Amino acid sequence: MALIAVAGCPGAPGATTAALALAMAWPLVPGRHVVMAECDPDGGSVVAGALRGATPGPHGLQNLPVAARTGRLGEAFWRQLLDLSDGARQRLVLPGLTSPAQAPGMQSVWPQLADLLAGIDEGAQHDVIADLGRRGGTESAAALVLRADLVLAVVRTTLRGVHHAEHRVRALAEDLDTRGVGRDALRLLLVAAGPYSAAEISERLQVPVAAELPFDPKAAEVLSDGADLGERRFRRSDLMRHAATAAERVHALVLQRREQLAPRPAPHAPQGAAVPGGAHAAR
Repeated sequence: MALIAVAGCPGAPGATTAALALAMAWPLVPGRHVVMAECDPDGGSVVAGALRGATPGPHGLQNLPVAARTGRLGEAFWRQLLDLSDGARQRLVLPGLTSPAQAPGMQSVWPQLADLLAGIDEGAQHDVIADLGRRGGTESAAALVLRADLVLAVVRTTLRGVHHAEHRVRALAEDLDTRGVGRDALRLLLVAAGPYSAAEISERLQVPVAAELPFDPKAAEVLSDGADLGERRFRRSDLMRHAATAAERVHALVLQRREQLAPRPAPHAPQGAAVPGGAHAAR
């Protein structure tokens, strides 16, 4: 149904944690699935973090360049996914690169991957949340931003967080405008770690706020570092309760934007109406 790109900002961690929280709280009806894809050129953290290293062998982006060059990207993509939902395969993750040194090999892959992720809904019934990290979504990887239904910039509500966000948010907005997508695809996902309100930050950055997440370090460490908080306590944490609300709002924004962008049917001339050349419509 949707491709949502989640962009972090320099000096303000949280994009991967936010993307994971959204994926784990994403509203799913029967037959729907969600994929969280780590598309950070600096490398992924899900395997060593949320998955605690417990994976059945090497999976992830680093296995896609060869497949892309031989026309087998779609086939290879599905083999790289790991299950976050205890065997139900409703919530899946595509682990990121294991080293920033692998990023140059992805330059020709990003546009193909963006096409795949944006079109995955047509037959597979999956929503995708792509984690771009603090500097992803630029150059050839800009396709991930341009093909997204919605782009979320993760910003902490602190002076430092807003300061670091300004350049990243401005660059994303300008790129969306320049490429004809429109900056209305860009929204803020706030992490309430400081004194500034959503209205203040939205006015400063000139971008609307999509949703807010609480600053909940203990629950966040379950996703970022594989901490053990206990399943029940984690599910009931402030982070996950607010993530469910945030996911619903983001989902609604995607549907709203798709409706706004949907082509309108051409109006039909009424019977007998004048047509160019002075003729009349056939009766």
